[in-house]
Parts: sequence; structure tokens; C-alpha cells
Amino acid sequence: MSGEIIARRASSWEIDLILKEAEKFGTLVHNFFAIVEGKYRDVYAVNNEVWKIIEDLTVRPFALGTFVGMIKVDENLVEKFYPAIEFFTFVDIEKNYAVLGPKASFLFTTGKDVPKKAVRKLVWKGSKKIVVMNELGDVLGIGRINPSNEEKFIKNITDVGAFLRK
Repeated sequence: MSGEIIARRASSWEIDLILKEAEKFGTLVHNFFAIVEGKYRDVYAVNNEVWKIIEDLTVRPFALGTFVGMIKVDENLVEKFYPAIEFFTFVDIEKNYAVLGPKASFLFTTGKDVPKKAVRKLVWKGSKKIVVMNELGDVLGIGRINPSNEEKFIKNITDVGAFLRK
């Protein structure tokens, strides 16, 4: 690729990757995704109105809609969808999640790991990654379950405060 940025609809293969990731946590409630291809393949949730505007542009955008993740090849040379926190606003979360109380929620959004005693509710079955939410149902971030460690029961992978800390 010569450095050109390409904006296009997600292919059926890419939709399958997105759907596969959503199914680990619940039901995908959005069905229109666009890809902006440059150095990486960024995935955006868009709607028909936004897409119509993009199709009529003479220059290709480098971002559009809501950024929900990235598709890239992992260390095993397998193509995967890596979700951003915003992706989970398009998923009806039904499994593999933890609910934290107010103090633990705040600490999680500052990059801290979560002790087991701070988890108010846990719906988890085998997945290493879980969605971390507060009691209001707001998605705070993504964590990794560590059942053998009571003090760092949920390791913070990323959270809504990460952007501000950088």
C-alpha cells in the first residue's frame, strides 16, 4: 500500500470477526461498520446517513463515525478484531462482565486493578477478558480475570481514563 487511506464498508469476513468478538459478551445491536484502511484497519460504527455523506466526499476521511476497534493479525498470524471500549456501547452485555461499586469503579478508571472483594457482581464463564461496569451499567473498561489472585482479581487492560492519563 502506498500510504493511501481507503474508507470502505466492512466486508462479510470483517463483520464475522466483529460478531465473533461481540458474542463473547452478548448480542451485537448494531450492524453497519466501516473500515478505514491505512497503516491499520480501523473499524467504525456508522449509520446510513453518515455513509451517504462519506460516499459523496471527494477526499477520503481518515476517521468516521464512532471508533470501535481495530482488525490486525496477532502473534499466531490469525486475523482478529481488537475492540475499543466504545465497542461495548453497541453490544447488549449479557455475559463475561463484572460490576463494581463506586469506590472500585473510580479506582479502575484510574488504571488500578480490582480486588475480588470489590466486585459486586460477576457473570463470567471461561473468557479471560471481561467488560467492567459500574452499578449504573456504564462500561468502564476491559479487564482480565485472574482467579488465583484475590488482590488483583481483575487486571486492568484499558479503561475510560486511559486517554486522559496519556
